[in-house]
Amino acid sequence: MVVKLPLLRLDHRGNAVLIPPHPHGLIHFLGGAFLGMAPQVVYQRLLEYLAQQGYAIIATPFVNTFDHADIARSLGQRFHRTRLYLEQQGKFDRDLPIFGLGHSMGCKLLVLLESLDPGRHQGNIFLAFNNYPARRSIPFLDQVLTQVSPELDMTVEFSPSPEATLDLAQQHYATPHSLLIQFQRDDLDESRAIGAILQQRFPQTFRFRVLSGNHLTPLGQSLDWEPGSSFSPLDAVGQWFRQEVYQDLDQLQGELNQWLQQF
Repeated sequence: MVVKLPLLRLDHRGNAVLIPPHPHGLIHFLGGAFLGMAPQVVYQRLLEYLAQQGYAIIATPFVNTFDHADIARSLGQRFHRTRLYLEQQGKFDRDLPIFGLGHSMGCKLLVLLESLDPGRHQGNIFLAFNNYPARRSIPFLDQVLTQVSPELDMTVEFSPSPEATLDLAQQHYATPHSLLIQFQRDDLDESRAIGAILQQRFPQTFRFRVLSGNHLTPLGQSLDWEPGSSFSPLDAVGQWFRQEVYQDLDQLQGELNQWLQQF
C-alpha cells in the first residue's frame, strides 16, 4: 500500500524537506542552474517518488554565481545543519546512509562538495552532468562584457573552471559508489569526461547508464492535458507527449530505486 506523504516543504534554513516514516536512507538533492532555486516545485514528482520508496529528502536550493566552490561549501553546511536538527528531533537515526543526487549543474556542485570535503556520502547519483564554461552557460554574456568594457578582452569564468573541476575530481573525489546517467536526447550532457575519471578511480563500483529522455526528464512536470468535448488530433498528440514524458521519468525512477536498494 502506498502511504500518502505530505509535499516537500521549506524548513527554517531554506531546505526543502520530506521525511517518510522510518526512512532507510537520506538523499541530499541539488538541482540545475536556475532550476535549483526551487527544487520543491521543479523536481517535486521525482523527489516525492524517492520519499515513497523510503528515503528522507533534503533538497537545498541555491542561486547561481561565478564562485561554484563557495556555493558547494554553503550547500554542504546548510545540509549538515538541517540533518543535525532533524536527527535531534528524532526524525531519523544519525547512522542513516547519505546519498547525493544532482541534476545538470547540481552534478558539478556535488563533485565539488565531495572533492573539497570528501567522505560525506555513501554514494552519489549524477543525472545529465553539465560542466559548461561561463560563456556557454550564461546567455548573452559576451554582449554584456562588450558593453561594459568594449576595449578590453575580459576573461570571465566560473571558479573552479570546468577543467579545474575535473582535476579536483581526479585527485580528491573519494566516494566509491557512483551512478552516472546520460539521456539519449540530451545536447547539454557532458557525462563522458567525469565518467572516464570515475571509471578509472573506482572501476568496480562505478556504474554508467544511458536512458531514454532528454536534459529535462528529471523534472517530470505534470502535464494536465484536458481533451475537448470531441477528441481531436491535437488531443491525441497532447496525450502521447504526456505519456512519453512520464514513461522516461518512470524508467529513470526505477533505475534510481534499483541502484539505491543495493545499500
